[in-house]
Amino acid sequence: MTEFTSAFRDDLQRLMRWRRDVRRFRTDPVDEALLRECLDTFLLAPSVGLSEPWRVIRVDSDQARAAALKNYEAANAEALTGYDGDRAALYANLKLSGMRESPVQLAIYCDDATAKGQGLGAATMPEMRRYSVVGAITQFWLTARSFGLGVGWVSILDPDQLNRDLDVPTDWSLVAYLCVGWPEELSDTPELAKVGWEDRDKTLPIQSR
Repeated sequence: MTEFTSAFRDDLQRLMRWRRDVRRFRTDPVDEALLRECLDTFLLAPSVGLSEPWRVIRVDSDQARAAALKNYEAANAEALTGYDGDRAALYANLKLSGMRESPVQLAIYCDDATAKGQGLGAATMPEMRRYSVVGAITQFWLTARSFGLGVGWVSILDPDQLNRDLDVPTDWSLVAYLCVGWPEELSDTPELAKVGWEDRDKTLPIQSR
């Protein structure tokens, strides 16, 4: 049986505390071997029925990146119309994407039609496949942070348009668009908390039934 020390547990807590959603990147390249080591943690992630439904696309070409950035900018402009007054002004000044600077960009998909796993655990809750992808992303994110890399999750996108632009199979669903690179600065405080958009909960609300 593997036993972990209290020092290890402290380091794990510290790693989770410093895992921030990074949007401000340096443009320095990321070593391919390092990126691959981080991505290989997907292979360690749990998945419903051992289906391993994650699919990773490197968004490398100028054409694909330009399309993704255009997608984000259109979706962000549309999102701004949902706010007014001071909240709209605050939203307009938020930096919600590192897509112009990050050297690595990944589109992470779930293969909803995968035969792997034989459907185990997904018959009544097929969304479990997507949850499995999210779990794998979390492992990748923590590993990247342990090497000093930053990761930013861009969710202000039209997934259908991105699917067309990246020409992915119709039974793949977008789970995350990730920007990866070396952060301009490190912080253990979410940027949205810094600017006053929202506060982090201090305690976990737990209900009994």
